[in-house]
Amino acid sequence: LDTLEKWVTEIFSEIPNNGLPKPSFGHLTQPFDTPEFHKLYRVVPIRKVHSLTITWALPPQEQHYRVKPLHYISWLVGHEGKGSVLSFLRKKFWALALYGGNGETGFEQNSTYSIFSISVTLTDEGYKHFYEVAHVVFQYVKMLQKRGPDQRQVIWEEIQKIEANEFHYQEQTDPVDYVENLCENMQLFKKEDFLTGDQLLFEYKPEV
Repeated sequence: LDTLEKWVTEIFSEIPNNGLPKPSFGHLTQPFDTPEFHKLYRVVPIRKVHSLTITWALPPQEQHYRVKPLHYISWLVGHEGKGSVLSFLRKKFWALALYGGNGETGFEQNSTYSIFSISVTLTDEGYKHFYEVAHVVFQYVKMLQKRGPDQRQVIWEEIQKIEANEFHYQEQTDPVDYVENLCENMQLFKKEDFLTGDQLLFEYKPEV
């Protein structure tokens, strides 16, 4: 550590500190509020694969990192058991896999907006019925919205425990990757959450 500190001091000490605040673009709200955004785009892939991706542009969620509402919603959407979207679509032979979520950094989450996407890998038969598949996904999201999170604190606590276990028993990562991730966390979270802010769930707030 002494050697590393010496190197860092030698290399970075001459960089001036201008005392400027971190730039924020929070005033640039609704960047996707255009007629072009509310459309269906067909893209021909190089690989032989059928995928339906539905994307929402939401208000920025980074200030809710202790609650992680999008992580909670993606957990419900991505559930594969009885009564789930994927279970229903598989019974119809329309889908092979489903993923919903937000990367929580960079393009998907910043001070201007947050992106939430649900991506469904379709079968050939599912591709023929992609409108119906989209309808099922929207029905499920509408059901979650209507029922609200009040009855689901147990699920949130379950997610919290799983993430805590993964954090405490994670494999050692490449030091360079770890330092890079830590430096990014220092721009996003409070000091006490630098190590855990991107992984752990701290507070249950159904209104968020």
